[in-house]
Amino acid sequence: MSACERLTVELGERSYDILVGEQLIATAGAQLAPLLKSPRVLVVTDSTVAKLHLPALERSLSQAGIESEAFVLPAGEATKNFSNLANLCSRLLAAKIDRDTLLVALGGGVVGDITGFAAAILLRGIDFVQIPTTLLAQVDSSVGGKTGINTPEGKNLVGAFHQPRLVLADTGVLSSLPDRQLKAGYAEVVKYGLINDPAFFSWLEGHGHLVVEGESNACRRAVFHACRAKAEIVAQDERERGLRALLNLGHTFGHALEAECGYGDELLHGEGVAIGMQLAFDLSVQLGHCPAEDADRLRRHLVALDLPCGFGRLRQRAWSAEILINHMTKDKKVKNGRITFVLARGIGQAFIADDVQPEELERMLNEALTDILDGNVGLAGD
Repeated sequence: MSACERLTVELGERSYDILVGEQLIATAGAQLAPLLKSPRVLVVTDSTVAKLHLPALERSLSQAGIESEAFVLPAGEATKNFSNLANLCSRLLAAKIDRDTLLVALGGGVVGDITGFAAAILLRGIDFVQIPTTLLAQVDSSVGGKTGINTPEGKNLVGAFHQPRLVLADTGVLSSLPDRQLKAGYAEVVKYGLINDPAFFSWLEGHGHLVVEGESNACRRAVFHACRAKAEIVAQDERERGLRALLNLGHTFGHALEAECGYGDELLHGEGVAIGMQLAFDLSVQLGHCPAEDADRLRRHLVALDLPCGFGRLRQRAWSAEILINHMTKDKKVKNGRITFVLARGIGQAFIADDVQPEELERMLNEALTDILDGNVGLAGD
């Protein structure tokens, strides 16, 4: 692949490009200039990213003749709440935004989600650009226009579909991420192989260790492949009426785990997704949809990359099937009281299921939790 690759999310008048490569923050000013209706942007970031990447972005904007002002939020998933959203909106309004104002989300999924939601509701909608700085945000949350915040009742239950004008995925910044953050983001990369691309999953089995080590070529290839896969799905089903729901593989379980853990450092989003994908495959095996060897293959890969695939790392909590199912019933994908799952007939053969019987779900969860209580956590990565 070349140093920078471009692809398009095809949504008619709202189509936008995704650029994947290195040095994109350093050249962001030149990329943003054609989008601007006035030579001023407001940058939203967090306290961690501001120290690492905000100066380079501000230099790039200044070199392109673009004025900028930065708004720094607290770092962490807990920032995605009503209080911080209201505070951000008030600060942006005080900065005298108008409908020609462009917001720039510089950060991970939290910054992208809350900035995109603010852009969706301020003045009934203004433009924004995503500059994701984590692997998870580059391959998932920055693409597709899902924005929102968390509530005590669940993750992302308040939000809006609001597409960005541009996504700049600077893979060079991934080297600044802690190992745990890279690995958590990698779970979302694996997801694309499990959904409908077994060849990509095979490539990850051979090269995934390079991605989580931050090797530049492997990261660029993984990010570009994931963005292309998501762009194709979003172009067909922007508002998740059918096909796009496949992108939720592992998320129904993962969001329940996150909610119980309080959206903090105890369990990162990608770690919850990793556990959730394994539980989805285990449930698929139990229901007779999926060969056991495919669930075992996924487990081996997660363990090899030091990602959790069960409750072993969370054993300090008093888990129960009842607790998890209660969280799942609050998921935004519940329809007519039924929990919707993404299950699998094998690696690369995901499908949507809304007919999982409560007793089958409870049985699978109880078996997974019994293994922990008995000390049989299965594999070292757990």
